[in-house]
Formats: sequence, structure tokens, C-alpha cells
Amino acid sequence: MKQLSQLKRLGHWIHKAEDAVLILLLLAMIILAGVDIIARSVFGGGIVWIPPLLRVMVLWLGLLGALLATRTREHIAIDIINRMAGDGVKRVSAVITSAFAAVVCGLVAWHSIEFVKGSLEYNDIAFARVPAWPLQIVIPLSFGLMSLRFVIQAISAALYGLPESSQQTEEVNA
Repeated sequence: MKQLSQLKRLGHWIHKAEDAVLILLLLAMIILAGVDIIARSVFGGGIVWIPPLLRVMVLWLGLLGALLATRTREHIAIDIINRMAGDGVKRVSAVITSAFAAVVCGLVAWHSIEFVKGSLEYNDIAFARVPAWPLQIVIPLSFGLMSLRFVIQAISAALYGLPESSQQTEEVNA
């Protein structure tokens, strides 16, 4: 019982850290975009490294946002089965779809590791002599974590059924 409580506490702090990173990233993007706009208006030219950095930050924000969506089960899903089927079919569907999503995310993570390795091997530069691979590391990291979350969701659905929140959401959507 104590271990479960500690695991929940750890999960809570991981979620808080994810939220904080997303908030700080979005805030930094807003500030950098504002600085670049002001520099263009006032000084007649922007800061050359801000636009490529903002593009990288959009990638990070999108992938970390997708990771957050898998945490809260708010990712894109086709839920016609969940609307029309009974609890047993919903449970099997949840296991199959979560397992399939875990495999797909795992494959993307695996191949993106190879992509990042290639970027490191060829000394790719993102901008202003900044190597590309540290900026690309979010791809395998986020897809690997999404795969892990989907595995946990598949196991959880198989052992314990659908979580309360998804059942309530289905009732509200009906």
C-alpha cells in the first residue's frame, strides 16, 4: 500500500514537472516572438537566431503537448465503439487501441533515435552553430514516453477496466 502511495506521489510530481516545462516553453516562445517583433519594428531587423529557435520550440511544444494528451487520455481517438458497445467490448477495444498506439509510438521512437544518431554523426547544425541533435532529442524522448504511457494504459484497461474519467466522458458525450 505504501509503495502505491509513493508511486502516485511520484506520478503527481512528474505531471507537475511536465506542466511546468510546457508553461515555461510557451512563455519563452511568447517573449521571444515579442522581442523579435519589437526588434523588427524599432531597429529595422529582427534577431537572426529567434525564428529558427521558435520553430524548434514549436516542435518541442507540440510533442510535449501530445505527451500530455496521452497522460490525460485526451489524444485524438475514434470512439464509435465506445459510444455503441457494452463494457466488455469497450474494455477489449481500449486494450487493443492502446497496445496498437504503444507499438506505433515505439516504432517512431526507435526510428527517431536513428535520425538523431545520424544528425550527431554528420554534425548537423540547427542554427548559429548550435548542433541539431540536442534539439531533436525531444522526438525519441516524447514518443518513447508516449509508448510507455500507452503500454500502461493497455495493461490498466486489461486488468482493471476503463478508468472512471473515460466512462464519465462517454456518458456526457452520449
